[in-house]
Amino acid sequence: MAPISTWNLFTVKQDLLKAHYECSSRGLRQSAKWSAEMSYALSIIQIPPEEDPHFTQENPDSMKEWDKYLLAKSYFDVQEYDRAAYFSQNCVSPKTHFLHLYSRYLSGEKKKLDDMVDTVVPGEKVRNEALKPLRAELQKVHLQKSLDGYLLYLYGVILKRLQLQKQAIEVLCEAVHKEPLHWGAWLELATLIIDREMLSTLSLPNHWIKEFFLAHAYLELQLNEEALDIYTRLQEVGFLASTYLKAQVSIAYHNMREVDQAIEGFQALQKVDPYRLDNTDIFSNLLYVKEMKVELSFLAHQCCETDKYRVQTCCVIGNFYSLRSQHEKAVLYFQRALRLNPNYLSAWTLMGHEYMEMKNTQAAIQSYRQAIEVNRRDYRAWYGLGQTYEMLKMPFYCLYYYRLAQQLRPNDSRMMVALGEAYEKLDKLQEAKKCYWKAHSVGDIEGMALIKLAKLYDKLGEEEQAAAAYSDYVRDVEIRRGIEREEQSSAFRFLAGYYKKHGRLEEAYENAQKCTEYSETREEAKALLREIAQLRSMQENGAMQVEDNGSVSRGPHLQFQANNTPLGRLSPMNLTFTP
Repeated sequence: MAPISTWNLFTVKQDLLKAHYECSSRGLRQSAKWSAEMSYALSIIQIPPEEDPHFTQENPDSMKEWDKYLLAKSYFDVQEYDRAAYFSQNCVSPKTHFLHLYSRYLSGEKKKLDDMVDTVVPGEKVRNEALKPLRAELQKVHLQKSLDGYLLYLYGVILKRLQLQKQAIEVLCEAVHKEPLHWGAWLELATLIIDREMLSTLSLPNHWIKEFFLAHAYLELQLNEEALDIYTRLQEVGFLASTYLKAQVSIAYHNMREVDQAIEGFQALQKVDPYRLDNTDIFSNLLYVKEMKVELSFLAHQCCETDKYRVQTCCVIGNFYSLRSQHEKAVLYFQRALRLNPNYLSAWTLMGHEYMEMKNTQAAIQSYRQAIEVNRRDYRAWYGLGQTYEMLKMPFYCLYYYRLAQQLRPNDSRMMVALGEAYEKLDKLQEAKKCYWKAHSVGDIEGMALIKLAKLYDKLGEEEQAAAAYSDYVRDVEIRRGIEREEQSSAFRFLAGYYKKHGRLEEAYENAQKCTEYSETREEAKALLREIAQLRSMQENGAMQVEDNGSVSRGPHLQFQANNTPLGRLSPMNLTFTP
């Protein structure tokens, strides 16, 4: 080996740059970092661009700052953000300048998360102290129209973190115009869109990637049919093998409560990409809803073997323990997920559900509020807050949160029923009636809207409508096996009394007979059956006389209107729903 004093440092630097390129391209980040540090020490030696294995000339400044860029990028890759920012300061080449500002932003985010010692019940709100200086710096350059698409993206993210939504939307729209292929900018923009009207007013570039963005935005806005339409067309034109599209389609079915189709989609996705952890938390939610314990257990083990420290894995395991009613263990795994990523929406919402199961309302409220901090469009968090305040017997708060949930899911019967119950508790019965009717009209998921509507009609003295609602409710009891027996018995009891009152003794007898199957109404039903038997006997013995006016009487005491027309299905209400 040649003595050190005779080394050709030009050759040494070439070797170091080659080593950096080879290690970096293979994901050997620590070795790449060492090579970059050694190369930076030889900054005085300039390597021509054509001899550098990973240099692409963009402008004259890039060559001068190349050593700084490689060093900063190596520190960035190993999450040493302060070092990356320090060694890239005062750089003017586009990539290095972006890396400098982005490193400062991520350093602030990392410190903020490190300061959140207790992610479950945070005390004083922790802030990223780097945001305001970065905003001032980027704003100055933005006024000079000197920001490229990537710096505009970073500026938009900072504005969003500072709660300056309107400005953030304008800047992010500008970013996707300048650099439409940067998907991250589109995703950040999607989080700021609150409804279809806002989406239609955005000025977006006429680029093929816009279709992917629109589908994603529709999915976020719960416009699932529109999202499915775009995803289907994208698959037809050549993206059929895309795992991203397969997952998005399954999420759309999940949002539409098409649980079986969503599960089939995720199962097919697992066969194609068995080590994919993205969206597995949503898959586990579906298995939880269907109470598929074996499949959920298998998914939890599979995720754990792939990467036990991914937030999705923690959420899957949390759901597994929740299905086994081990709520304390479930909370521990959701907390672990939040320590890995405090902005992970699913973990906050699911943890809120667990605290509700444990009757810890204060912790549930905190969890749901944190979920809303992450994404104000999370209807599950608003709905959870409504349930929590309902448990605390605070109906005005409850109504407020249910209304927000219903606005996000206007065709979800569960939101409408909950809203109706809140109105009913506040004695706003007409509004409650509209809610129950709409829940029935859009397709009652839990089968509770009709019975609640029927009881409300009865309470308001609207006997005909109550009878129609009860009749519709009990028309096919087999479909409603999950409904409480008490609700079924009350329906049969009302109908038995209604039909007896209107002289329809056969139907009265049939419903009274069904009442005997329920312990709650058995004794009352027996008395009713005896009374119906007496009325039948009197009819058979000719004791009843039909009067000229069409009414039927039994002596001087009982008189009711003869009505043998069949009871029709509940007729539509002419109501405009404005809760």
